[in-house]
Amino acid sequence: MADDTTDKPATPPAPPPGSVGELIPVNIEDEMRRSYLDYSMSVIVGRALPDVRDGLKPVHRRVLYAMNDLGNLHNRAYKKSARVVGDVIGKYHPHGDASVYEAMVRLAQEWSLRYLLVDGQGNFGSVDGDSPAAMRYTEVRMERLAEEMLADIEKETVDFGPNYDDSLLEPLVLPTKFPNLLVNGSTGIAVGMTTNIPPHNMGEVLDGTLHLIDHPDCTVRDLMQFIPGPDFPTAGIITGREGILRAYETGRGQITVRARTEIETSKKGDRESIIVTELPYQVNKARLIEKMADLVRDKKLEGISDLRDESDRQGMRIVIELKRDAMSAVVLNNLFASTPMETTFGAVMLAIDAGQPRTLTLKELLDRFISHRRDVVTRRSRYELRKARARRHIVEGLLVAQDLIDLVVSLIRASRDPDEARWGLMHILSPSLYEHERFQNLQRIDYEKAKAQMALLESRARAEEPNYSGLEHRYEGAGFSEDQAKNILEMRLQRLTGLQREELFRELIDLVREIARLEDILAHESSLLNVIKGELRELRERYADKRRTELAGAAEEITNEDLIAEETMVVTLSHTGYVKRSPLSEYRAQKRGGRGKTGATTKEDDFVTDLFVASTHAFLMPISNKGRLYSLKVHELPLAGRTSRGKAIINLVQFGEGERLAQVLVTREFGENQFVFFVTKRGVVKRTDLSSFANVRSSGIIALGIDEGDELVAVKITDGSKDILLSTATGMSIRFPEQEVRSMGRQAYGVKGITLEEGDEVVGADVVEKDTTILTVTENGYGKRTQETEYRQQGRGGKGIIDIKTTERNGKVVGLVPVTDKTEVMLVTNGGMLIRMKAKEISVIGRNTQGVRLIALESAEEKVTGISILPESEQSEDEVEAAEPAAAGPAETPEAAEPAAPETPGSSAPESEPS
Repeated sequence: MADDTTDKPATPPAPPPGSVGELIPVNIEDEMRRSYLDYSMSVIVGRALPDVRDGLKPVHRRVLYAMNDLGNLHNRAYKKSARVVGDVIGKYHPHGDASVYEAMVRLAQEWSLRYLLVDGQGNFGSVDGDSPAAMRYTEVRMERLAEEMLADIEKETVDFGPNYDDSLLEPLVLPTKFPNLLVNGSTGIAVGMTTNIPPHNMGEVLDGTLHLIDHPDCTVRDLMQFIPGPDFPTAGIITGREGILRAYETGRGQITVRARTEIETSKKGDRESIIVTELPYQVNKARLIEKMADLVRDKKLEGISDLRDESDRQGMRIVIELKRDAMSAVVLNNLFASTPMETTFGAVMLAIDAGQPRTLTLKELLDRFISHRRDVVTRRSRYELRKARARRHIVEGLLVAQDLIDLVVSLIRASRDPDEARWGLMHILSPSLYEHERFQNLQRIDYEKAKAQMALLESRARAEEPNYSGLEHRYEGAGFSEDQAKNILEMRLQRLTGLQREELFRELIDLVREIARLEDILAHESSLLNVIKGELRELRERYADKRRTELAGAAEEITNEDLIAEETMVVTLSHTGYVKRSPLSEYRAQKRGGRGKTGATTKEDDFVTDLFVASTHAFLMPISNKGRLYSLKVHELPLAGRTSRGKAIINLVQFGEGERLAQVLVTREFGENQFVFFVTKRGVVKRTDLSSFANVRSSGIIALGIDEGDELVAVKITDGSKDILLSTATGMSIRFPEQEVRSMGRQAYGVKGITLEEGDEVVGADVVEKDTTILTVTENGYGKRTQETEYRQQGRGGKGIIDIKTTERNGKVVGLVPVTDKTEVMLVTNGGMLIRMKAKEISVIGRNTQGVRLIALESAEEKVTGISILPESEQSEDEVEAAEPAAAGPAETPEAAEPAAPETPGSSAPESEPS
């Protein structure tokens, strides 16, 4: 049987563990987590956050180092920006040229940095957000202050590391002489964290640093005596210190910055203008003006007639012209609330500290800088000490060589080459020199004479500087060192003159003193700190300037009231719950008996039921038929013209199911010892502290309990010491002290205020003031005034006395109000007509009368539904409009105002004694 086996390739042996080709299973979550952490730390440490020591991000540090490397100093010629950007990209920062150029441009923008580090020539953008010119068009060089950041970098003061391709070394930090992180601030967004450090005033920061060096145990509040707050390059006004203190003590805080404004009046004096001269930090001027224009166009910002940017090289000037009737304070508050004219700088003092991102306090930031300067000065001192000792060694050798010049010259002439001459100089004081075949014929040196010359040099040096140490031990039985020998060989013949020798000696003395100074710095902490302080004082003398940003007291929070001009409004309410407000100026006073003006247009099944006059800043508190109270501000009501119907109140207040508007409480503030007095249709009264209604939820709170079938007819605010006057539809009234009604809780129902006859109901109530008259108005437009003294005080709960004689002619009572001759009142009809008149035009007559005509009604269906008193500040003697002709009908006769039959104890309408 034939063998059917075939050759098969052998299975390759498995590769050794860890060699190329081995598959190692890795959890994808672990790999993603590790890779993302590596990426985020690279961004945090290597790109986005500044180093706490020099306050620079890597790109800014590389830009400045590259400029220094190019010799692009403040006193040299400008170089093209493209040249600098090319060096930065090619040597140190292998990223996009746009990002490098943008970083360099920011260092040259006076609105971005408080103290510029780059001196730019050309178009570097503007505060309007204009882009800078391309890098091929602009030129740059370092500012002198930037050179202070790089000073002594060549003296081994900082560590260097390899660049991206290991071909060059770059500094890992700059040996800056001032706390740049605080002086110029920094902004950056990393992975999961951000930094936003505001700039500060150089002089203040240096003063604070000096104080911290002298008082290392001081607190942040102590430092704030020297560093009171940020100092932005665009100036502005910081309002409040709380945010600054929180930022300095915790590393995080909200700092409110406002634009600086002035109010200018036109030459005619008929209008004002708001002038903006300084903006908050990082606010784009062009976008700000565009934002204002958009708000004006959308009618969200009123009172502005024109906007202009008049800024020039002299400074910023934004002109906001106001309308003639605009209030500058209100418009300014609107601007602060609606535009970046007020911004909040969110300070986050985050920086890289010892390779880790940390949020630091003000003291910690300055501590890190002082520690950095201590390290820089120490390393610089060691470097300079090493150099000074080496130079002293050379100078000593040159001086000794001059004393032995004859032998030195002979030795050099006898030498075959420089190496042999150098060897000879290194053994010039040794007997072995003369054993050398080339130097056997040299005249032997007189060792005693040489020693004497060196002793003479030593004594002279010690006379100048006692710290000088001798030469004798250095040259006993030997010769010059290799370095000394090299320098002697390179010495020019002019060094042999007496003047040159004297210069070498003076240099030796200076070196001795410098060495002593450096040794003292390295040996004593106090000396080291004195050097740091001295350099800080020099910087303060050279670069400190005046603060730009003003630190103002805490600005009160802008509320809606601050954005609304305080104005007296006429508020009207309709039967079906429509509400509106209109300026009182739309209703000019008319003579008694006029037709009035249209106050609201109503639907056929609706009519005006109430009106009152209140400030736009007052609280408007609707109370529902179920006794629940809600809260609004008058300025939150829809502003409408006289003929407008308004807006349904259910769109403004969240009434519950089955609730409708019953009455409205109006107040400006919730003071102590003030009460709310409630009166219902059935004569129930109740008194509650006004403070009980200071905090109202959106869903409302209970104001009082109301029985089924009863409803609220009046709500008044009292001081607890007044008399209350109740009026009924049939013309009865009762006056009693409010103290007879004890103060009750919000959920109480109240007590009886008046005993009503069958079919009668309470229609109005008010607080009686002394020396006033009581104006009573009926539904057919009649009314009369009666002295308040005619309404004698009774006990609560009685039947009362006659207030007005009600007949078919004048109709039922609508309400009553206490007035004086200076008072103006306003009447409203169910047809929406309003009339404003002076109370002094209404006759003062007795109680038991029918009154006189106050308003001419157009039809039998039209009825007066409400009466309100105008604030005295809105009344003027000359603001009277001629009345429109009265409606056709029987002329009013004097007899109409005559009293009816006199009251007698047995009459049908007797006066009721207190029960």
